[in-house]
Amino acid sequence: MTAADPSATAVVEPILEVEDLGVTFSTETGEVSAVRGVSLHVRPGETLALVGESGSGKSTVALAAMGLLPGNARATGRAAIGGTDVVASCESELAGLRGRTVSMVFQEPATALDPLARIGAQIAEVVRNHRSVSAGEARQEAVALLRRVGIPDPEQRASAFPFQLSGGQRQRVVIAMAIANNPSLLIADEPTTALDVTVQAEILDLLRRLAVDAGTGVLLVTHNMGVVADFADRVAVMLQGRIVESGPVEQVLLRPTHDYTKRLLAAVPRLAVTEYTAVPTDTADPPPPEEPVVDLRDVSVLFGRGRRAVRALDGISFAVHPGETVALVGESGSGKSTAARVALGLVQPTSGTVSLFGSDLRRTRSRARRALRSGIGVVLQDPVASLDARMSVAECIAEPLHVHRRGLPPRERRARVADALDHVRLPRHLADRAPRELSGGQRQRVSLARALVLEPRLLVTDEPTSALDVSVQEAVLEVISELQDELGFACLFVSHDLAVVQQFAERVVVMRAGRIEEQGLTTQTLLRPGTDYTCRLLAAVPVPDPVLQRQRRAEQQTARTTDGPGVTA
Repeated sequence: MTAADPSATAVVEPILEVEDLGVTFSTETGEVSAVRGVSLHVRPGETLALVGESGSGKSTVALAAMGLLPGNARATGRAAIGGTDVVASCESELAGLRGRTVSMVFQEPATALDPLARIGAQIAEVVRNHRSVSAGEARQEAVALLRRVGIPDPEQRASAFPFQLSGGQRQRVVIAMAIANNPSLLIADEPTTALDVTVQAEILDLLRRLAVDAGTGVLLVTHNMGVVADFADRVAVMLQGRIVESGPVEQVLLRPTHDYTKRLLAAVPRLAVTEYTAVPTDTADPPPPEEPVVDLRDVSVLFGRGRRAVRALDGISFAVHPGETVALVGESGSGKSTAARVALGLVQPTSGTVSLFGSDLRRTRSRARRALRSGIGVVLQDPVASLDARMSVAECIAEPLHVHRRGLPPRERRARVADALDHVRLPRHLADRAPRELSGGQRQRVSLARALVLEPRLLVTDEPTSALDVSVQEAVLEVISELQDELGFACLFVSHDLAVVQQFAERVVVMRAGRIEEQGLTTQTLLRPGTDYTCRLLAAVPVPDPVLQRQRRAEQQTARTTDGPGVTA
């Protein structure tokens, strides 16, 4: 984004103005101060990025600005949107403000979408809540919004339920709902967390056009420094509820002054820079000598019947061997999560064979299949959906022990839970809390602890670091690597973060529209890709350097203009 002219912004009143904001939570153990004396502003047409580690208070600031703090929270200071002080306003006043003047894109789409309502109806409801339009006009606008945020076949997808869409597609639906009424301020809490790099670039272009064309101010809450470099005008860095450094994006990212900011930037995984030109190769990597832990051969999956049938997988083959990490990468809807579910035995293939620990899953009886699954740990993309809200953290982590090892004494179960919390760098005192009391990144680490508690032979992870800030992400990947070296388990790693994949995986499988585009050693596939599709994926990865990122964005826009439309999901 091009920053607004300083001479113009000097006289434009902020659309969001936060002064000396404090937020305190009342808990069973006493009061916890989450935000302390935060002051910031966002003017029309500009983007302020709020960055910091999980638990730093950045999402709490966003919720306070929307007036959406939970009942046990108490806010002090001032948070004004368009001149209306949110802290001092009643709920009826805020109801007219939300969705019209200010909208929010939440971090976890599962909590923002009604699982029992079709997505077109949910978007249409947002439109009709603030505008006098007919039901038919609202539905047409819902379809147009789905098309605007890059959902394929928007007319058909408008009739789908949230569970029928991929994680990235659900996030785009949430963004469509947020921009439905052209708000003056958009608060985006990790808006690209669940999106692959190409769709992420498209969504950032969309938000950039909103800011420039409609004059929408954006408060961006994120841990992705590449997104900050690509999208923000200014940056505010939070630590333990306070802003420790702020300024123009180039100053903060290229010339940081605070030690904490320097540590954050040092932890950012960086994709190795190369010329992304396809280099076809006919040589295949020889498979490791060990028998595969999981082996998919010519697997196809068809959902639905007749003309509405969708081919999610089309004749894919790959294997994961003991002690190695294989990454499945590709755009949202490419089939990588479906492939992982096939490997787990949760989705039955329409054709082909699936071998798990040497056993053909189709020929394995239910009791034997359950025994096989006890050797698998799973980390799903959405920790809110995968953790039982009625359980404590300790109960969530111990659940696999109850299911698969019923005779384990309670004392040993508690010791296993404590060790699992240590492994994922979470303090043991969190064991008695409910998942809702934790930040998004902390909940994801609880999911990882639960997956590791059985010491699995295979760990299947679906976007395991998408909700984590860069420093915690680095720590969690180190934990997985250390435990993999110690226990020798295999890892099937589903991700859209190519920089993390390059750092973490030995082999990579690139998927597109249910098929495998190419696969091989990570060092070869990501540094010397064999297809134009992989080249475009790599070129779309944002880098945490605003100067370089502007240059890359200009090159991508030139390429799209010259070559026509790029990759679509």
